[in-house]
Amino acid sequence: MRLPKLLKFASLVIALAVFVSACSSSTDNDISAEQAKATALAESTYSAPDSTPVFTPTPVSRTPEQQPLSTPELVEILTPSVVQIAVSLDRGQGVGTGVILDEDGLILTNWHVVEGAIAITVGFEDGSIAEGELFRRDPQIDLAIIKVTRQTGLKSAIFGDSDALRIGEDVVAIGHALGLRGGPTVSKGVVSALDRTIVGEVGGDLTGLVQTDAAINEGNSGGPLVNMFGEVVGINTAKINIGDRIGFAININAVKTAAYSLIAQGPVLTPGFLGVGGVDVTRALARALRLPVGEGFGVTVIEPGSPAAEAGIEPDDIIVQLDTTEITSGQDLTDFLREHPTGSVIKITVVRDAQFLVSLQATLVERPER
Repeated sequence: MRLPKLLKFASLVIALAVFVSACSSSTDNDISAEQAKATALAESTYSAPDSTPVFTPTPVSRTPEQQPLSTPELVEILTPSVVQIAVSLDRGQGVGTGVILDEDGLILTNWHVVEGAIAITVGFEDGSIAEGELFRRDPQIDLAIIKVTRQTGLKSAIFGDSDALRIGEDVVAIGHALGLRGGPTVSKGVVSALDRTIVGEVGGDLTGLVQTDAAINEGNSGGPLVNMFGEVVGINTAKINIGDRIGFAININAVKTAAYSLIAQGPVLTPGFLGVGGVDVTRALARALRLPVGEGFGVTVIEPGSPAAEAGIEPDDIIVQLDTTEITSGQDLTDFLREHPTGSVIKITVVRDAQFLVSLQATLVERPER
């Protein structure tokens, strides 16, 4: 017996979560002539650079007596640390946003902003423009680090603690929405929810997200979500197209962990790609469908030709274990793949037909380019 309810539920979630196109602006004509000219001069192809010393984010030095900032004060503090990113692509051009990570020229943004870029141009608050290169990437959490050189006077952002966020807390999103000229766009809202998971393309589920009702539009991708103390608590990455003010940001603690691990390790192997998409099987869903497990990751989409397909994973299988790691959610799956690079041979344990425990084996590969 298949699990049509699980598949139907997952299809609804997939329809709601269109994540890449929602936040990066890509067009043949939306970038100004000046940007296009500057972009044409930049050449940025991915290379494995030498190992780089670990940089420490600007520490949070807030005192218990410190009062929240007004929105204008917050914007004044953060704007110098926010950059516009223009990319040349085979299909045209695109615009996104970045956050200055350190004074030596490392900049955080989304992987989907620079994926496939032939050239990258970075525009700063003072009007200066620099060529950028892709320095590191973690497609698993949609994170990229860009590097610029010979750029002085950079102001790194202050990075906060996303674990301290509370639902209902005021936040501000800053970014180059729609690639409009004249500086970044500012929108204000609240933290609507925490620890969200959205289903994107196969193998591209994003987990541990901060949900906000601060307006996020195309071009905001890679920009900061900031609390009212001027601390970056997330990197804006997605919105639900059919919803009203439902946006998502990668929590900054996950960003810091990934970014500084990548920087410290130097050239690293790409996280393994399994090729499945799906939904979290919660205890409530498991009870409703009378499943023999309390939690897991329900597979609803399988990439053709992927390791998952070759291993024999089927729709409605519930992944409950990878090697010896228990899988209770998409976050567990994401974390496991990040720690197992391309070429890893893994054992997959799934519940099939709501009754059989099946063991499979797969060899992880590099995530295919889109």
